[in-house]
Amino acid sequence: MSDQKQLHRDTIWPVGGYADQLFDLTDRVVLITGGSRGLGREMAFAAARCGADVVIASRNFDTCLAVAEEIATETGRAAFPYQVHVGRWDELDGLVSAVYERFGRVDVLVNNAGMSPLYDSLSSVTEKLFDSVVNLNLKGPFRLSALIGERMATDGGGSIVNVSSSGSIRPAPDMLPYAAAKAGLNAMTEGLAKAFGPTVRVNTLMAGPYLTDISKAWNLSEQNNPFCHLPLQRAGDPAEIVGAALFLMSDASSFTTGSILRADGGVS
Repeated sequence: MSDQKQLHRDTIWPVGGYADQLFDLTDRVVLITGGSRGLGREMAFAAARCGADVVIASRNFDTCLAVAEEIATETGRAAFPYQVHVGRWDELDGLVSAVYERFGRVDVLVNNAGMSPLYDSLSSVTEKLFDSVVNLNLKGPFRLSALIGERMATDGGGSIVNVSSSGSIRPAPDMLPYAAAKAGLNAMTEGLAKAFGPTVRVNTLMAGPYLTDISKAWNLSEQNNPFCHLPLQRAGDPAEIVGAALFLMSDASSFTTGSILRADGGVS
């Protein structure tokens, strides 16, 4: 075991010190797609609060810039905004080149960007809609993981976190293209873990229903609780993704790869 990862049991730790070391991301570079809002934004702030420099990548540069400036002001860490459409294969080489030029490496890649457009019926799903969903939720993460994972392995290691959905194991009729793409992401995680091991860990963070921007379209009231079937009987607050995300980003999960970590309120 390396000195970096050796946690001496005989050390007298200050309050919180042991956990601080387990989840420490000091001076690591964390790239988060879809990092300007929702779960991605929460993960970006969390990584910076644990000492990381972060890359905020999404389609809207102004939003990326605003979040990056807020993170830098609050945490003192570097925050690099970058405009990219993750579903477009030919834009991803530019993202990787820009990040490596700025920081020289990537220690953690979080494939978080995703979407699940509404449709009236299965027969109304167009080829364009289907392809756009698969491109963003599966094809883009594959390409980014391939580009960055190989460099991580050459550089000595890293962590890739693929953000999936409970819909991938419990698909509903109104989200089938999305569910299928996320199921593919789950499968890809295991294959990438084998491809990039032993130095690069690749895991799936499977999210359930969270109260992000998309939840504004949900019919939520005390009389109508669509989550009553969950053991926790509620949707998650976006900040509740942080513990699971930091576990997979950090050395706290040093013996975890090819796995699915569910943070979904108990979807069954």
